[in-house]
Amino acid sequence: MTNPNLTHLYFLLDRSGSMNSIVEDTVGGFDAFIAEQRETPGECRVTLAQFDDAYEEVYADCPIADVPSLVLQPRGTTALLDSVARIVLDAGQRLAALPEDQRPGTVIVGIMTDGLENASREWSHPQVKQLIETQTRDYQWQFLYLGADQDAVEVGMSIGVSAGHSVTYGRGKVKQAMAATAANVSSYRQARAGGMPAPAAAALSEFTEEQRRAAQD
Repeated sequence: MTNPNLTHLYFLLDRSGSMNSIVEDTVGGFDAFIAEQRETPGECRVTLAQFDDAYEEVYADCPIADVPSLVLQPRGTTALLDSVARIVLDAGQRLAALPEDQRPGTVIVGIMTDGLENASREWSHPQVKQLIETQTRDYQWQFLYLGADQDAVEVGMSIGVSAGHSVTYGRGKVKQAMAATAANVSSYRQARAGGMPAPAAAALSEFTEEQRRAAQD
């Protein structure tokens, strides 16, 4: 049996050149998100990866108490699909290598980008969609997609993230989008720790219309 009191949060953050105009807000929003997760009951570990046309794992399996402030240095183009596949496959391989009782009972994968795919070479939208749908269906992973300058619901659904867990945010509303994400992730973690099945917990932690409006410019 997996550990019901343990959450592993994987976060994939865009660092392509277009993020340059919202660096400070992104850093502040992400740090506030982590701070709220520290206050949520239960053990939590974090893996952060950043991407442009290259993929970089910043830290892995870090206890939430030890997560440092975000450092973001935008550059490059947007290899979104290859990067999503990389973080999912790396996570799956590492978790599979653990004894079952050391695996997290809750796995959440957050994806945050302000640009559209323009640099992937290995993975297509249908392939990534199949990968995410498999992890959601067979292993009860929860995926979130936050996108600026795009229809994030449409893009999220094109890679297998449900409409309820995808949100469009304005370039001036990064902190509001991250605050909504933090609240929803905390609710999901607490529901799962209390024994609620993943589908029911997911249904209760979708972005609300109020949160969506607050995240729009």
